[in-house]
Amino acid sequence: MTGATDPGGLDLGVWVAIAAMALVTYAMRAGGYWIMGRVPLTARIQRMLAALPGSILAATVLPIVANGGAATALAVGAGALVMLVGRNDFLAVATGMAVAAAARAAGLD
Repeated sequence: MTGATDPGGLDLGVWVAIAAMALVTYAMRAGGYWIMGRVPLTARIQRMLAALPGSILAATVLPIVANGGAATALAVGAGALVMLVGRNDFLAVATGMAVAAAARAAGLD
């Protein structure tokens, strides 16, 4: 036995870790709202905030494409094309999944 456990059998440290992560998550979220409430929204800040979602998406997707091989690149490209043409998130995801499955079934990695 490593420490105190609750009736469900989980170590007390697990519950402390979960509570600490919840508090840190809340503090970061609330802190962001608090800080942005004190920043004057100039035209430059508004342009930066408008570009932020695309930047986050690129920072998330590009390493996956770079490390994922041809099938991943084809799937992401197909999903992006469908999103640009059709403006439908669900259809873009479904297309990307279908292209990935077809590419892998065809032997691309």
